[in-house]
Amino acid sequence: MLVWSRGPRLVVQGIFLLVFAVLVLAPFVVVAAAAFAGSWNGVLPSDPTATHLREALSGDELASIAVSLQTAFLGGLLAVVFGTWAALASRAATPGLARLTDALHHLPIAVPSVVVGLGLLVAFSRPPLLLNGTKWIVVIAHLVLMVAFTYGTVTAALQRTDDVYADVAASLGASSARVLWKVRLPMLRPAIVSSAGLSVALSMGEVGATIMVYPASWRTLPVGVFALTDRGQTFTAAAESLVLLAVTVVLVVGLDRLRGRAA
Repeated sequence: MLVWSRGPRLVVQGIFLLVFAVLVLAPFVVVAAAAFAGSWNGVLPSDPTATHLREALSGDELASIAVSLQTAFLGGLLAVVFGTWAALASRAATPGLARLTDALHHLPIAVPSVVVGLGLLVAFSRPPLLLNGTKWIVVIAHLVLMVAFTYGTVTAALQRTDDVYADVAASLGASSARVLWKVRLPMLRPAIVSSAGLSVALSMGEVGATIMVYPASWRTLPVGVFALTDRGQTFTAAAESLVLLAVTVVLVVGLDRLRGRAA
């Protein structure tokens, strides 16, 4: 067995920490610095100000935060419902149908999100389902993109559960609905809550499909960041990104605590 001495191990750890700092931490530090920068003409920002942060928390930008939260919760909730339902149905299906279900649910994340957005735009721009120009086409776009993560998480959890508990409950006279509600779903609750947190976090940052379908009255925060950057308002965009990061972290931490209680 290969045993590293302390010296080489510290060197490897140091290189890893350096790469992690440059590739992962540095972008967040730069965004935070730009959010409070009055100007940035040299190596470091200068003239610190909170003006950009105030702009990010007022007017249309504040409305975008509310839109992002509503979209994340609606899309995440629907993704959890449909993803869990599909995972349970796939567990009881034939092997061929289960493979087809698995492929269909992972298809949206196997293609660029703008393709998903374009497909929804074409599909829902004519009757009988005329959703173009409404918030629901944005919610559906997020649902389509997020359902794969719920499906995958719950499917993995189902593979680790034993059907004997459900079989015993059924043999004692419990109906299928009671077995589902009292046995299967409680066993899957940690995975369901975990997938909800992942769906909400991904929804908060989704921009590819959203920018294809969103109406002017339902602009999410990432779309606002993109629009500000496109107009050259980099510092305000950085402040909005900082707000987006803070809100997402709070949501994920809160859902993670729910997952801990569910476990």
